[in-house]
Amino acid sequence: MLVVDYIIGAFLIIFAIIMIFVVILQEGNSKGIGVVTGGADTFLSKNKARTLNSKLARWTKVLAIGFALLVVAINIVDHFMH
Repeated sequence: MLVVDYIIGAFLIIFAIIMIFVVILQEGNSKGIGVVTGGADTFLSKNKARTLNSKLARWTKVLAIGFALLVVAINIVDHFMH
């Protein structure tokens, strides 16, 4: 393996660990019977973009995209360097 493989592999491990923590920190999506009756339309749900849970969801998406790009990068490096 090349040094680049080790570096990208280390970044993959770091991304994976951070992504696990971000997903664990998110709240569950169980809203109960309030969804059926319309009770879920509260003040907090209208300001969802500002909540911690929405920020964690956004970071999960960013980390997942970064993780996928790193996997593609390590495959490209392996293909062209070996």
